[in-house]
Amino acid sequence: MSLITTSEQLREICARLARHPFVTVDTEFLRETTFWPKVCVIQLASDDEAVAVDTLAPDLDMQPFFELMANPAVEKVFHAARQDLEIIWNQARLIPAPLFDTQVAAMVCGFGDQVSYQELVSSICKQSLDKSSRFTDWSRRPLSDAQIEYALADVTHLRDVYRFLRGKLEKSNRDAWLADEMTTLLSPATYEMDPLNAWERYRNRARKPRDLAVLMELAAWREQEAQSRDVPRSRVLKDDVLIEVALAAPRDADALGNLRAFPRGMERSRAGAEILAAVERGLSKDHKTLPKIERERRGSGNGAATVELLKVLLRQVSERHGVAARMIATVDDLEAIAGSDNADVAALKGWRREIFGTRALELKHGRLALTISNGRVTTLQWQETDSNEAQVA
Repeated sequence: MSLITTSEQLREICARLARHPFVTVDTEFLRETTFWPKVCVIQLASDDEAVAVDTLAPDLDMQPFFELMANPAVEKVFHAARQDLEIIWNQARLIPAPLFDTQVAAMVCGFGDQVSYQELVSSICKQSLDKSSRFTDWSRRPLSDAQIEYALADVTHLRDVYRFLRGKLEKSNRDAWLADEMTTLLSPATYEMDPLNAWERYRNRARKPRDLAVLMELAAWREQEAQSRDVPRSRVLKDDVLIEVALAAPRDADALGNLRAFPRGMERSRAGAEILAAVERGLSKDHKTLPKIERERRGSGNGAATVELLKVLLRQVSERHGVAARMIATVDDLEAIAGSDNADVAALKGWRREIFGTRALELKHGRLALTISNGRVTTLQWQETDSNEAQVA
């Protein structure tokens, strides 16, 4: 029985899966025409079996699945879990735990940035995946055998990928590194789409307090509108139009309608009136209450040169330790470090500081040098000796 369509079948399979130390999980969903993802199929596998749950089956009670996701005795294994977890959070207000994300684990183990499931299956399992059903309409019924087979492959190979990465993490003593990376995925704040926070996607587009104030109100209005109508944000107002309105801050329908990218006629609609009201709310905000605007750091003289050196050091550290560079530090981290030794960035905390952050500060202050040896970047550490000679680090 590989396709689950009734509540009784789901209760039985979840009871069996709960006896295993881990289960692999994946979802197939649609989001092209809605704000909230519409889950169509959920795939589950243990060492003994693999099933696809038809979540669109009539009167299907999903409670046994949610209970399995909350079971502390069963580790839930996903690949690139964020959207899957968003679905579960929106439906049941729970985040599966304990949790293992093979994409994150692969980055810790040196497989590169955001490695795909297909790449991991090819590299670890020496198998190729049939992607012929990749762009299928998962909401159409009945599901074909080819669709079900495709869906199950996303959780059956995942078992071997999980075992390999789990073993590699234990051998390298990097379980703590993975746990640190999982913090964001395990936080409810990651999935709570508060309209008041919608402006943060465009925080770098505002250069003046007035722009930021109006952008905050407009983004909040669009987010609330999209959520209440269950449509994509772009169906309400496209990103480029949102930014144009925020920067122009029109105060009447004529000014709004004269904006080049603004949809013709919309300025006289209910939405147009609400957009103008949002602009007025933004203009009336006290600038002292606004978040601090981050000034552009790129291209600022010596700071830019420091960032370029830090990038070279980051690549060297990434290769040396076999961990994806993006996991150690982002470009924003490097720019912040170039500007301040006490920057509040992940690269200067925990295990990242141990392998990179401390060295980054040494490089910045001339206590570490970069050189080429046998075609590879190496570091030279200045020792406090009478001769003040440099030693290879």
